[in-house]
This record gives sequence, structure tokens and C-alpha cells, in this order.
Amino acid sequence: MNFKKVIDLSIPVNNQTPVYPGDPKPNIYPIAMHEKDGYQVTQVNMGTHTGTHLDAPFHFQKEGECVDESKLTKVMAPGHVIHVTRKNPGEVITLEEISQAIKSIAPGTIALFHTGWSKYIGTETYFNFPYLSVEIVNYLLEKGITTFFIDTFSIDAPGATSFPAHEAITSKNGIIGECFSNFDQIDFENPLIIALPLKLEGLDASPVRAIAVEVE
Repeated sequence: MNFKKVIDLSIPVNNQTPVYPGDPKPNIYPIAMHEKDGYQVTQVNMGTHTGTHLDAPFHFQKEGECVDESKLTKVMAPGHVIHVTRKNPGEVITLEEISQAIKSIAPGTIALFHTGWSKYIGTETYFNFPYLSVEIVNYLLEKGITTFFIDTFSIDAPGATSFPAHEAITSKNGIIGECFSNFDQIDFENPLIIALPLKLEGLDASPVRAIAVEVE
């Protein structure tokens, strides 16, 4: 198999990486250094939802699959980019406005919602993002889509106290991916999306290094 193009869909993880309000901030520091010890070892303290990450069903469902239990084929599949780049901060994305874009989506495809919001990382606007209506989620679930990736902090509304999109997807043992980037660079058809989580036993989520691949 030849990879014609590989697009990195992840945001950098460092001590300045923004986190969803209330989540733990990353704390990354060396515990051994070349100059002093002759080798480098780094301590990484961060929440499971730091940076580009996957939410497992267990995030919202007590009996749902944990991140180490979900089938990896759910996060290794063709992607379908849905462009919704003209949304205002905090505005809902409706089924009506993307109906044509998702009409032909095939079962088992990963839905990629491109809002362009990753360009606001480092600003307050990044925290006030557009989000998915539960009607979109239910429509896609009925079409056999169980993996949803977005380039914002959440598929639900900023500052939400209820999470209908999360609940709908995780109740079907679906996967949610958030804080993605570079969806605009996927300028080829039928991208292969790969977003493998760490094998964190019994946990609710995992950071990922996600890519889109053009295969010859």
C-alpha cells in the first residue's frame, strides 16, 4: 500500500494546550535531562480529554465500552468531510443545512465536521464554538454512522449542562472525537482516517495522533 499524502489532524500537546473548562490542565516537565543525567525522561500529567482525543461510550454510559474495548475499526475507516465553516460562535449546526452533504454518506464512514475552529486556538473564541444538533446525530446513526469527529472542543453546545449529542452517540456504543484540526487540508476523495487511542484500560477517553491518508 502506498501513501500518497498524509495529513496530521491533531493539535500539539504542551503546557499551553487549551482544555475544556473544568478539565485538568496539562503539566509536562522533565524528571531526567541529558545535561544532568545523560538521558531524557519526561513526566506527563494530563486529563484523558486533552488535545485531539476520543470519547469512549463509557464517558457518558456507565455500562458503555471503555476506550480499550471499542473496536479499532471504528477509528480506522474512510472519512466524509462535512464543511460547516460559516457558523457563528456558539451557533448550532442544523440537519437542514448539511442534508445534501450527508445524503450519500456510507455506513461505517467516519463523519468529519469541518468548522474551521482550530484556527482560533489560543483565543477566547476557541471556547465559544459551533456544535451539532441532536437531529444530525440521530439521522447519521440511522444511516449506520457511529464515529463522529469535529474540530471543536465538543459536539455539544459550549457551556452546556446537558449533552444530547454525546448521549445519543454513546448510547449506541459510538465514538466521538474532538479538538481535531486541518480538515481543510483533506483535498482528496475517500481519505482513510486513522485515530488510534492509547490502550488505557477501563478509561473514558484517550488522546490520539490522528491522520488522514490518501492511498494510491
